[in-house]
Amino acid sequence: MGRRYNGLDFNRKPKKKISSALFREIISWVFWIVISGVIAFVIMYVFGLRTNIVGNSMEPTLYSGQQILIDRLSLNISEPKRGDIVAFQPNGNENSHYYVKRVIAIPGETIQIIDGYIYIDGVILDEQGAYDKIADPGILENPITLNDDEYIVLGDNRNFSEDSRSGNIGIVKSAYMVGKVWFKLSKNLEYLGFVR
Repeated sequence: MGRRYNGLDFNRKPKKKISSALFREIISWVFWIVISGVIAFVIMYVFGLRTNIVGNSMEPTLYSGQQILIDRLSLNISEPKRGDIVAFQPNGNENSHYYVKRVIAIPGETIQIIDGYIYIDGVILDEQGAYDKIADPGILENPITLNDDEYIVLGDNRNFSEDSRSGNIGIVKSAYMVGKVWFKLSKNLEYLGFVR
């Protein structure tokens, strides 16, 4: 007959029980994490878009290969303003990569480049020396008056940019715009800040 111990048995492991309150708490955390992930995905899919900058036309503001986030909702709420950076597809070509440029002229304005400087409605655009003098005015050598849904966009790297001065791009209609560039990320996806 085996020995029976009536005292404490220090070799016996206690049974681990998860209380129902702790179980409900864990389920609650898992639920809210999943819901947060779904909401973030839906917001990014519906209102935002992540893409890369192609080329050096927006330097020094944005660099080739840099990741950016595009706000697709803002153009449904308000029209682009001068100075906004927008993403668009030239002539609505859905097979093209997204072009990213700065809005220079807005609907109703007349734009022309004279002696390397931008004139809006006959008045020189004061850019406070932020950009190089334009060597090639392209189609903006002659005055162009924009209709209600038309914009002129230029790259910040003015002499190394294919933009509205080129016949391939020309006037950008609002229907071709995907959204405003919202903020930029570094190449390893670290947050760098809002784009101005």
